Amino acid sequence: MVTDVSRTPRAEQVGATRDQILRTAERLFAEQGLYAVSNRQISAAAGQGNNAAVGYHFGTKVDLVRAIVRRHASRVESLRLEMVSAIGDSDDVRDWVACLVHPTASHLAALGDPTWYARFGAQVMTDPAFRAIMSEEALATPSLRQVVQGLDRCRPELPPEVQAERGDMTRHLMVHGFAERERALAEGVGTPRPTWHDAADGLVDAITGLWLAPVTPRA
Repeated sequence: MVTDVSRTPRAEQVGATRDQILRTAERLFAEQGLYAVSNRQISAAAGQGNNAAVGYHFGTKVDLVRAIVRRHASRVESLRLEMVSAIGDSDDVRDWVACLVHPTASHLAALGDPTWYARFGAQVMTDPAFRAIMSEEALATPSLRQVVQGLDRCRPELPPEVQAERGDMTRHLMVHGFAERERALAEGVGTPRPTWHDAADGLVDAITGLWLAPVTPRA
């Protein structure tokens, strides 16, 4: 019993250290980019006397980036599962697009101000060496697979190349739309919409229109 008691403070300290490193890395990556920030810089900014703290707790930079993504993924997954459950077998494209967009916006709103996760995501998704991590982690969640299946079921039939193109557009609209709003809030600049929920509604409008838009016939 004495052993258990003695382990508890140590486990809490390790957990707090890991959390501080993750928060610091997320902020620095968001503000400066992934390659501009070293593990040594993260350790120092996180208040760790040991410059190897990041490597000790997380391993490589790839492992660190994946840990940051997973730190947020469970909450987004929980929110999305609630929305997916609420719409059932809807055949409305907008319902499925809302399930795609709103959970991330709600999570960002709940984080308070300032946030860095949207800008971190934009940095990851524009880096060829790291963007696969974001996609892999997202597609590993049951709710997102359900959303993709629901959207595929009720959207208009599209040529494969158009479907792929609009999937890319959807991703860019979400990633960079959220990142630009987050950047504006951090810099104290006005935003087109007052809340994260309203911003998500705007994205849902745009993405729904994107999927329902006609396809120009090829000559």
